[in-house]
Amino acid sequence: MSDGAPADEPTIDDRRRKRALAVAFVTLFLDLLGFGIIIPIQPFYAESFGATPTVVTLLGASYSAMQFLFAPMWGRLSDRVGRRPVVLLSVAFGAVGFLVFGLAQSLVMLFVARMIAGFGNANLGTVQALVADVTPGRDRAKAMGLIGAAFGLGFVFGPVIGGLVGSAFGPAAPAFVSAAFAAINWLLAFALLPETRRAGVAAGSTHGFLGLRALGQARAFANVPRLLLIIFVFTTGFSLMETSLALFVEHEFVPPELFGSGAGQRQATRLTTWVLLAVGVTAVIVQGGLIGPLRRRLGEKSLVVAGAALCALSFVGIALVPSYAALFAPIVVLSVGSGVFSPSQSSLLSRSVDAHQQGVMLGLSQSMSALGRILGPAVSGLLFERAHGAPFLVGATLLGAGAAVALGLRPAEPPTSST
Repeated sequence: MSDGAPADEPTIDDRRRKRALAVAFVTLFLDLLGFGIIIPIQPFYAESFGATPTVVTLLGASYSAMQFLFAPMWGRLSDRVGRRPVVLLSVAFGAVGFLVFGLAQSLVMLFVARMIAGFGNANLGTVQALVADVTPGRDRAKAMGLIGAAFGLGFVFGPVIGGLVGSAFGPAAPAFVSAAFAAINWLLAFALLPETRRAGVAAGSTHGFLGLRALGQARAFANVPRLLLIIFVFTTGFSLMETSLALFVEHEFVPPELFGSGAGQRQATRLTTWVLLAVGVTAVIVQGGLIGPLRRRLGEKSLVVAGAALCALSFVGIALVPSYAALFAPIVVLSVGSGVFSPSQSSLLSRSVDAHQQGVMLGLSQSMSALGRILGPAVSGLLFERAHGAPFLVGATLLGAGAAVALGLRPAEPPTSST
């Protein structure tokens, strides 16, 4: 065991603990609210600049590429200087990215804007480390579930706001709304967020720009290498669906006579908004209320396996769906699967490392997730142009493989290390 307090024994007082968790919840909610606002209009906004389906999905990949490059840096920096300054700086960059997106006059500027936002929003590992700082191990799955519920709430309200604002004021307007929410996010974090990194816990060693040393050190912890592989495979498969869903809705369910027109894009935005609303509502129910009892009854390992398997089945259902109305059944299954998978893998990972490594290892997990969001979108457009259901079937195969790998995980234990 490394020196320092065990990861399962936070020493922060109850008042600051509750405030830190509340601010973490609000920070991620507003982050995802801004991101969710962009989702219904991004594909169609890019198409207005002449983007093909392949280029549309590469726009998402550019955002994730920056997360892959900089998530370990944010996590490592938070281990060294504290969670608070990293959250404030990263949220500020996210606000700038949304603003540039709204002001863009070309496809190139859309890519620049998404890269700036991706750099700023590579802070999930830091926020997860903040939660782990103040939450005992026995309660961590529930706390990560509440953080996941913030994601779900962002997807509940974000796409609705984006769809309404985009339909009323044009495709650029939602980006300015997202920038405003990011500014509010920064002000709230500045006023309310306490520092949670424990005094006397030394920061981890330098891990290099891309976290390559962190990958080597991850082998010293039980479960961590396998979890990182699962996160990478899961996210690659999931992003195939994520970046193709709006295009799938547009190409499959918008009448041919409206396709490509302003009316057709508005209809595609509305249809996509309702689908994403179903995703968010289900995620809130699962992660906000069910994850705690499920974790106590089944354990984190079982939830990781079940979550990946349910997502794989839902992808097959989406690819074969005969109508728009029938799309909501596999979408609900998808939301349940992702709702139990995400907080369970985050909790299991955080409980497998020492206190001084939580920021960098959770940042590394976000980096693996971002790498999956680079590779998935990089090929999803090409797959979609060959067959509209192809991204979902390939994604189902990858998620099934992730579930198989998860069968080899060990139940959650106090963190151990050979170093």
